[in-house]
Amino acid sequence: MQRIGRRNDPSFRVVLTDSKNSTKSGKFLEILGTYNPKAENKKERTNFVNDRIKYWLSKGVKLSDTMRNFLISDKIIEGKKVNVLPKKKPTVKRKELKAKK
Repeated sequence: MQRIGRRNDPSFRVVLTDSKNSTKSGKFLEILGTYNPKAENKKERTNFVNDRIKYWLSKGVKLSDTMRNFLISDKIIEGKKVNVLPKKKPTVKRKELKAKK
């Protein structure tokens, strides 16, 4: 997903890019849709080109976890959603940190 839009007004472009390029580089193969998190209606938040996404998936494209969750919620693909949040680490008190050193 490539962020577009102004400050404090995010919207995203769903792009197909090589794993060697980042989405921020601007070097992408194809725009596959948009995502607007501030849209009031849930149906207007995502706008994907379904046939092109299915075409690229048939060619063996790997999805990011976030994109996979979006496509599952829009029922473009089937499967279970993946937890994309980082795992929380237990907090360690400062005294314990000094004792370990």
